[in-house]
Amino acid sequence: MARPPRLAAGRARALGLPTRGTTNPNRLRRVDRWLVHAHGGLVAHAADPLVVDLGYGSSPVTTVELAARLRPLNPALRVLGLELDADRVAAGEAAADPPRLEFRRGGFELAGRRPVLLRAFNVLRQYTEEQATEAWTTMLGRLAPGGVLVEGTCDEIGRRCSWVALTAGEPRTFTLSCLPADLETPGDLAERLPKALIHRNVPGERVHALLAELDACWATASAFAPFGPRARWVEAVSLLAARWPVLDDRKRWRLGEVTVPWESVRP
Repeated sequence: MARPPRLAAGRARALGLPTRGTTNPNRLRRVDRWLVHAHGGLVAHAADPLVVDLGYGSSPVTTVELAARLRPLNPALRVLGLELDADRVAAGEAAADPPRLEFRRGGFELAGRRPVLLRAFNVLRQYTEEQATEAWTTMLGRLAPGGVLVEGTCDEIGRRCSWVALTAGEPRTFTLSCLPADLETPGDLAERLPKALIHRNVPGERVHALLAELDACWATASAFAPFGPRARWVEAVSLLAARWPVLDDRKRWRLGEVTVPWESVRP
């Protein structure tokens, strides 16, 4: 059996394995919207506002969208899309607008760049949990001081998502985001947990307890179903917030979000 790749073996080469490359317009709109809310100040006030989008896939569309969504925060913003596959880099170059938007070959080493914000979505699902943790460490070591890594996963059209925000070498928050009308129960989001948690959705683990509690709150909120799935979601998260340390407010809940401290779900 071939040995798994060492993700931090050196700085001279791109680190990682190519992803499947599937992507769609607006697939990452939910995480982008949250980035503006949660970390917009970081981009707005950065002395060197470089943002990296790692593993954008076969089309550069989600990197282009990220640049458009963040640019109002800082007119000096520069966005760099990184991919391991040369054909994907070439596809990105067709949409480039240097120096505001560029595409290069690179992996977890971030092509030697030091971004203040790094988005890495749908890039770790093919790795083992141990490899994913190593990738976190590698990426965090390449951030600018005070930088943020947002790593997560979503379905093909961006209706079911989850992500972890990490700074200073450790996870800080965990977010679930969805289109409530797309769910039978919030537990459906389990299939889109990030690699660090997806194998932990079993009794005795904190993330399993969170999803089970959210399902119970969803059931209790059934009286709100006539007002629509969004109203039911808001009520369910409101009930959850009475029992768990939910960090956000009703404005975010109405968007189909709920964020908790990482300690609440840490394996």
